[in-house]
Amino acid sequence: MDSLQIVQNTKAELGEGPSWDAANNVLYWVDITRERLHIYHPYSNRQITYDTGDYISSVVPRRCGGVVMTLKKSFYAFDFHMNKMTHIGTVEQDKPHNRFNDGKCDALGRYWAGTMSQMFTPGAGALYCLEPDWRIKKVLGNITISNGIAWSPDNSVMYYIDSPTRKVMAYDYDLATATISNPRVAVTFPAAEPFPDGMATDEEGLIWVAIWKGGKITRWNPNTGELLKTIHVPATLTTSCVFGGDDLQDLYITSARIGLKEEILAKEPYAGGLFAIRTKVRGLPTYPFSG
Repeated sequence: MDSLQIVQNTKAELGEGPSWDAANNVLYWVDITRERLHIYHPYSNRQITYDTGDYISSVVPRRCGGVVMTLKKSFYAFDFHMNKMTHIGTVEQDKPHNRFNDGKCDALGRYWAGTMSQMFTPGAGALYCLEPDWRIKKVLGNITISNGIAWSPDNSVMYYIDSPTRKVMAYDYDLATATISNPRVAVTFPAAEPFPDGMATDEEGLIWVAIWKGGKITRWNPNTGELLKTIHVPATLTTSCVFGGDDLQDLYITSARIGLKEEILAKEPYAGGLFAIRTKVRGLPTYPFSG
């Protein structure tokens, strides 16, 4: 798998939100608009799909079993064995057009997830943090399309993408209190470049960013803003990535096909698929929700 491979030609409408469950050796990812949670088993190359009944935008493993996910404007826990969903909390009930988008847990198992307007209203979204005791706190406002979230290997820096800004922001991160401070720009994407989307970090502290409408994953040095590597993906709508596998050297990449014209889809038969490529560096693990 030294070269990019299609591992599941799912044809997801809006594939997103990959996370690696090390305890069970499976990859979770979602199809937001088709309201589906996919569970990919790489060692048997099979995939199980659950219909969630609402827009599902992100999913993380749960330390005590099952997963926690963002559905529309709510956090839910899902117990696979009981086939039961438990409501945790809801945000922005006063904003009918809003929904959650990307989300991820920090090293202590807090679930960070942000919102956006389905009308793409500038500044209508926000970034939230779900604590293990199920309290939800709003951390940032005036967000347009909340997307990639990642942390440095030592957990001292949080990286965050609000896609239309074409920037990766860096914040000092206090892991003990889940507070951010000292915002600054880590990476600036050219004005002609399509939008940054989901993001992952490797053990060297470098960030891997999916480029929506760009058909690629790009690796950056967040300390210098330098572009170091580009992985081309045969899907224009590349959405996110995560490290998985026994040694966290398999980079899984999600994609979408929503809104693409037939002539584009004819040239991109794997659009909406799940891709993977072997890397020469280990990624950081997907941290499970600890509540």
